[in-house]
Amino acid sequence: MKMIARFLLSVAMVGGISSMPAFAQPKQVLTHETLWMMKRVGAPVVSPDGRWVIYSLNEPSYEKDGAIIDLWIVPTDGSAVPRRLTQTKAAESDPAWAPDSRRIAFSTKREGDDLAQIYVLDLAGGDAKRVTSAPTGAARPLWRPDGQAILFESLVYPGAMDAAANKQAAEERKARKFNMRVYEHFPIRYWNEWIDDRRPSLWIQPLAEGATARDILSPTKLAQAEGFGGSAQGDGGTTLAPAWSPDGKEVIFTATTERWNAAFARVNFGLYRMSAEGGEPTLVTPTPGEYGDPKFTPDGKSLLFKFNTQGEEVYDLARLHRVSWPAGGAATPLTGAFDREVDSFAITPDSRTLYLTVPDASLENLYRLPVSGGTPELVIAPKIGGYSAIDIPSDTKSTQLFASYGSSVNPAEIVRIDPGTKRHSNITNVNTALAASIDWSSPQHFWFTSDKGRRIHNMIVTPPAFDPARKYPLMVLMHGGPASSNTDQIGLRWNYHLLASAGYVVLLTDYTGSTGYGEAFSRAIKLDPLRGPAEEINQAVDEAGKRFAFIDTANACAGGASYGGHLANWMEATTTRYKCIVSHAGEVDLLTQWATSDFNYGREIASGGPPWGDSKVWRDQSPITYGKDWKTPMLLTAGERDFRVPMSNTLETWSTLQRMQVPSRLLIFPDAWHWITKPEDSRQFYREVQGWLAHYLEGAPAVKGGPIPAPDGSKAP
Repeated sequence: MKMIARFLLSVAMVGGISSMPAFAQPKQVLTHETLWMMKRVGAPVVSPDGRWVIYSLNEPSYEKDGAIIDLWIVPTDGSAVPRRLTQTKAAESDPAWAPDSRRIAFSTKREGDDLAQIYVLDLAGGDAKRVTSAPTGAARPLWRPDGQAILFESLVYPGAMDAAANKQAAEERKARKFNMRVYEHFPIRYWNEWIDDRRPSLWIQPLAEGATARDILSPTKLAQAEGFGGSAQGDGGTTLAPAWSPDGKEVIFTATTERWNAAFARVNFGLYRMSAEGGEPTLVTPTPGEYGDPKFTPDGKSLLFKFNTQGEEVYDLARLHRVSWPAGGAATPLTGAFDREVDSFAITPDSRTLYLTVPDASLENLYRLPVSGGTPELVIAPKIGGYSAIDIPSDTKSTQLFASYGSSVNPAEIVRIDPGTKRHSNITNVNTALAASIDWSSPQHFWFTSDKGRRIHNMIVTPPAFDPARKYPLMVLMHGGPASSNTDQIGLRWNYHLLASAGYVVLLTDYTGSTGYGEAFSRAIKLDPLRGPAEEINQAVDEAGKRFAFIDTANACAGGASYGGHLANWMEATTTRYKCIVSHAGEVDLLTQWATSDFNYGREIASGGPPWGDSKVWRDQSPITYGKDWKTPMLLTAGERDFRVPMSNTLETWSTLQRMQVPSRLLIFPDAWHWITKPEDSRQFYREVQGWLAHYLEGAPAVKGGPIPAPDGSKAP
């Protein structure tokens, strides 16, 4: 087939100044610039007295170091507009209210700081005051209940028990004349960083004048044990997830002594308690597993947390549990029969009720549950989007409920929820006017029953100026995970509407293994890591073609990232129904991914044992096994610093495509990791993807902003 070179996408913003009346102004087509430059509202942090909400606001920029992330404050009753609390070059993180609702603490690196430290800002006036000088930095501050001390986390050097020893260790390492990493145990990398030998610890900083911080955990036998460590925190780093006991005399935290077991077993954690004065930690509750989000009820009688055991399954549903305090002992499950995972929860001031946010089929609903446990009661099921990051002030006479609310066409804003009327009202409106000016629509949902008898949920996203009488090319977008889902929320990495903006319909399928559909559905991917989910996606394409006359299923491309990239590679190997494929951070060989990724034992569970065992999955469900069948033009992208799906997988895919003389294009982003986070890199990524789609799909719009050469090497005119 003769290749026709096209330029890449760079759509100018439609609208602006017009002689037409304001109400008649046309809505603008979403561009990368519009999407990227949207201000991003952080989670609400409500003062104990319920009068104020603090949140972070990210004001993005395409310029290096141009983004601004500051703390803002707004009254919860909406009596005043939000105002900026901080205005510095460095971002502030983990803001925490003092018990008096007058001061806040946060972590930041300001001028003169070598590492981030804890600062305290009095809302009565004045500048924030630095209260720590930890030589290893300070993060995640927590106020003692009396407001006279702050607990914080820090990564410390082996054998260093105090600030002086850590300072000396840091200076000695800086003075080394060689550069070398040494490992004796797995794991050695995480996401985009090499793991070093520092370990997490807990420090207490009294707020009396001249007081110094003290490391309470490092001197313990627990912290000095082989394999001691914290739990992974989101996209990087570790945390001990600490909390103060209600009387301020103890600290609780989660930790493991099985860190070095990661190569051959699940790593279990314990929930510990220890005196704030020091001493050996003891277990709060005896069962090992995974613990998260510990919170005390305001009356101090119960400790609540998320917990799941870790068996030989690919997915274990975390459920809410309760332990009596201060007694401790066996935990009581609160949501044991509830077949959904709680995303976030908050406790009412009377300590009787929990409010939960729960993902369910791309949405996120609000539930209510007695602290004693039972069946969660559905309070609000939004028709689009959903709630997250829920918070309830502890010292109010009545319950006040706050959360973030957003959808794929509504950037997240902070809202106040009225459970009685089942409605919410905005406290912030940072992006509401901008969102209303964009030509985008909420996804259309549909379900079908797969060949294996499973109900599969899907969403359809339509392009701007949508005309149901037309036929549109199709972009099949496959989500990562697989223990994840396509949510009705705005994202930057693969934004549904930005992909659709060039004139495509986007299909999103929650295949077997996705979350938000119960534990059994998520577990059913075991021993079938690629073939089954891919078959469901192909069936979804057929089903969408039957239901929606405006979709041209014979004129389709498929793409995805991470596990979605694995599926893209599988589509390359097993079908020719798509005219082109896009794969970012995609696995092509299960063996290579097992051997080079930053974790491996879970991959053995998914594939039926180690690679040298008798499981055929390793070979049968590796796309490279079917390299002789590869024919579909393919765009490959990868971050050079990605340790989750190391670049070796992308290079294997590239070599196979080139060996089979398949039209292909390889993009390596040297500064990117598993995500492409730099704004200009992201903008170029979308240009390249849109250029690739426009090159191969019939009726696709001409694009601008390239050029890209045709796969035969000729130059675009």
